[in-house]
Amino acid sequence: MNLSLKRPTRTAGQIQPGILWGPFTLRVPFYHTRTQWPELWQGMLVASATGLALVPILMTDFGLGFEQAVACVFIQAVLLSSTPILFGEPFAPGWITPALPLALSFVAAQHHGVDVYATPTEKFQIMTAVSLDFSLLVFLLGITGLGKRLIGWLPAALKGGIILGASIAALKRVFLDDAHRFLYQQPVATTLAISFCLILTFSLPLQRYKLRFRSLAILASLGLLPGFLIAALVGPLVAAPDLTAAGEATREIVFQLEWGWIVPPFLETFQKVSPFWIGWPDWKMFVDGVPLALMGYVIVFGDLITGIEVLRAAEPDRADEKIDINLNRSHFSLCIRNLLMGLFAPFFPTQGCLWTGVHVIVVQRWREGRQVMDSLFGGIASYYVFGIPLLYLVKPLVTGLKPMMGIALSLTLVLTGFACAYVAIGIPRTQIERGVTVLTAVALAIFNPWTGMAIGIAAVLLLVGIRSPDPARDH
Repeated sequence: MNLSLKRPTRTAGQIQPGILWGPFTLRVPFYHTRTQWPELWQGMLVASATGLALVPILMTDFGLGFEQAVACVFIQAVLLSSTPILFGEPFAPGWITPALPLALSFVAAQHHGVDVYATPTEKFQIMTAVSLDFSLLVFLLGITGLGKRLIGWLPAALKGGIILGASIAALKRVFLDDAHRFLYQQPVATTLAISFCLILTFSLPLQRYKLRFRSLAILASLGLLPGFLIAALVGPLVAAPDLTAAGEATREIVFQLEWGWIVPPFLETFQKVSPFWIGWPDWKMFVDGVPLALMGYVIVFGDLITGIEVLRAAEPDRADEKIDINLNRSHFSLCIRNLLMGLFAPFFPTQGCLWTGVHVIVVQRWREGRQVMDSLFGGIASYYVFGIPLLYLVKPLVTGLKPMMGIALSLTLVLTGFACAYVAIGIPRTQIERGVTVLTAVALAIFNPWTGMAIGIAAVLLLVGIRSPDPARDH
């Protein structure tokens, strides 16, 4: 293997050079790929800030301290960003976002009014169990090629129910379950941020203006960042609903910057989250996690198809770079990342295959030509800050975002809920299927995954019946 200092060049029409290892390709940043500054600055802010949305959940529900939660998110971000760099996947990776509300509801499940997973240790153990279930599932479906057959066999009403269930669970989490912790604490800032992002992302009247005004399209492409900025400007000016202990009014957002660098306490974090320290899940946890892992796979497979179609549409404009798409490699990458995440920073939905909005943004600039972006892998690697979430190490930035992390979580869940709803509603083909979709969704959002799936399957069998899959539609 020859690693000269001279950057390898790509012959027109060939695959971007890299180092082959097994089915994967390592592309060393700055050597095999060039820095793309627009993607780098966007990723530094948007990707890092979005990942921090998990911090309040890890603190309040899982019992981690602030810096321990940041360390956990740091590990998850490094694993996620390894997708294009270490494994050679041509997708902008992201969470299995629709599975996030389902996972949160699963962990918060109660039986006769008592928490099923009462302690932080049990919650991390069940997250490990689901992650390892999912890792094994994608490995088996990838190596056998059964993944596409499974998705093709799955009835439309059940597919729609899984995705609509994620929508209901997400909105229920924001407006009911955790409203007292997030929405009611920062009502004005949170409402403005959510409204602004919903309008900017989904408003049909605004779509034609995006085509006319490039600045508006760029603003819309920044994901959660515009909502953050609105909240950051308004929150410090608005009085919070609750008074301080001294009876004084405070503000919805109070910035308290701390200077210096964060040295993530990895050892302390491992001792609270890793099965090597807290103990392994019992067999029942592995069994309980199977339906959630299966639902996650349904979502992931749809993401893979979406990512491939976006690339296929752009490829005619970039004949100079061949993009190697390999579904088996994608499955193996998912398997390895979820395995490592489950062992060292368990939080199931954080290791997916696609962040659709970012993927579309990067591919759109890539298709403009080699003079704009030399290689697709350079654009994706730059967006993910070459595998190192530097923002998490800068204490003023992290502490500055700390009072806005609840808003980040609410934004993530509401946008996920809205997007999942309109996708799910389009999947059923008949009125009966739509009814079964809603019934399945409500069951999944309210009951545990096994019960929800059982209700959905029974409803499909009794009300819709078994039909032969429609290859054209499922493709």
